[in-house]
Amino acid sequence: MLAMSKWFTLTPFMSNRFSKRVGFSNSPGSVRAHVNGGGDDTNNSKNNDKKKKVVVVGSGWAGLGAAHHLCKQGFDVTVLDGGDGIGSPDNVGIQGFWYPYKNIFSLVDELAIKPFTSWTRSAQYSGEGLEVEFPVYQELPQLPTPLGTLYHTQFVRLPLVDRLTSLPLMAAVIDFDNTDVAWKKYDSITARELFKRFGCSERLYQDIFGPLLQVGLFAPAEQCSAAATLGLLYYLTLAHQKHFDVAFCRGTTKQKIFEPWVESLKAKGCEMLEDKKVTDFNFDEETGCVTEVVCGNEAYSVDAVVVAVGITTLQETIKKSAALCKREEFLKVLNLAGIDVVTVKLWLDRKVAIPNPSNACAGFDDLFGCTIFDLNVIHDEHKDDTETVLEADFYHANELLPLNDELVTEKVISYLSKYINDLESACVVAKEIGRFPKRLTHFFPGSYKYMMRGSTSFPNLFMAGDWIITRHGSWLQEKSYVTGLEAANRVVDYLEEGSFAKVIPVEEDEPHIEALRSLNRRLNEIISQVPLSSYFLQ
Repeated sequence: MLAMSKWFTLTPFMSNRFSKRVGFSNSPGSVRAHVNGGGDDTNNSKNNDKKKKVVVVGSGWAGLGAAHHLCKQGFDVTVLDGGDGIGSPDNVGIQGFWYPYKNIFSLVDELAIKPFTSWTRSAQYSGEGLEVEFPVYQELPQLPTPLGTLYHTQFVRLPLVDRLTSLPLMAAVIDFDNTDVAWKKYDSITARELFKRFGCSERLYQDIFGPLLQVGLFAPAEQCSAAATLGLLYYLTLAHQKHFDVAFCRGTTKQKIFEPWVESLKAKGCEMLEDKKVTDFNFDEETGCVTEVVCGNEAYSVDAVVVAVGITTLQETIKKSAALCKREEFLKVLNLAGIDVVTVKLWLDRKVAIPNPSNACAGFDDLFGCTIFDLNVIHDEHKDDTETVLEADFYHANELLPLNDELVTEKVISYLSKYINDLESACVVAKEIGRFPKRLTHFFPGSYKYMMRGSTSFPNLFMAGDWIITRHGSWLQEKSYVTGLEAANRVVDYLEEGSFAKVIPVEEDEPHIEALRSLNRRLNEIISQVPLSSYFLQ
């Protein structure tokens, strides 16, 4: 069992009353105040007045994670969803749940739900065909990293000599220790440049690393930060052999996790409000604290705020907000970018053999990557279907996004026929196309300097999401959820009420990696003392 942080109890105190508000330009009469989060019941109002009020903006892993802990600490919590539905910004396509997602698995156990499949096998394809078959690594002898990944992974086409050219990359993996210094050192270069510097063969890059990044960081390698690449590769594939094992929800994430989770939150007194787009924040000029969250003509009084939305949503808010557009940390966010996603669910007229439950694919003229899912295996509702039901999620799908459903389906069948035999001979009897513009975080080279930290220049406004800087070391949904818990802890610390959430740390480095990282840090300290060591461009 991994070590967990201990619970701490903080001393309650009465918050200051805020008087002078700024940051919203409309006249006072045009704003309807929701002093108690919008509730109308008089008795509830009296009870809630005694509680500190926290508004959480966003209802994905980060937002619900923050709300979950804050409700348990007795705060009056209101969650504002911007109109994309519960689970936004994380209800996009089919998501894998990897072995190191310890905090999410702990949450699921707490909710007493069983949403996941067993650990599944998967495969990766390039434009040339099947490249890699991934076993369930827990079932195999555990070897020191990176030997387990190299030995147990079944490379179908890649020669051994090409595989061995990946070993020098371990020097960068050891050097990248998720510190601020490491991020600044590697974030300015592309993933392609990283692989080139450390001697990866052309074939290893084109057939393995390139396709892996197209479905891992959702963009071509030349558009991915080397720092993000090292962080993701280490967390999911190199830290420990079994970390690449993956399970899936036995239905949509919204159905299997978010909906029961929301019902649990409501039972704890959390108020869930949908179609509430935040347009501004009112704040006290003297204290600098946010006093109200504004949604058009409505305002919600707060003692603390957690903003847990995607980059694109926050950018839209910044442009409208008189309060945020004057803060440098928020203006920097306007330099960040999102990635387009198109999801295609197809019902066929016959059974078609799909090699594995999940199949990562690339090679579509280097435009985008996709993952093909066999829903007859993954989702309970399709297990007994006599025809094949599949879903293909396309990332960096800029060129698919504007097409109508018929054109998207035609192109997708053409693409997938490279990897699924007999697909062209099958007929599509039903389809469901989802378009999600700029929904996923783009970790492009140089993006780190624009990303926000969990605390802001507003003393009582905190941030959460998969693009927020954290030293936890996790990625994807787990990172979103962890930053939600960290934001809740910042609220607890600021309001001096309640106990801190228990955040399960990532598993410790294997002993040889830990020793090499310690040695590397000492060498870097020595080099930094050499005259002119910082003179040349690093």
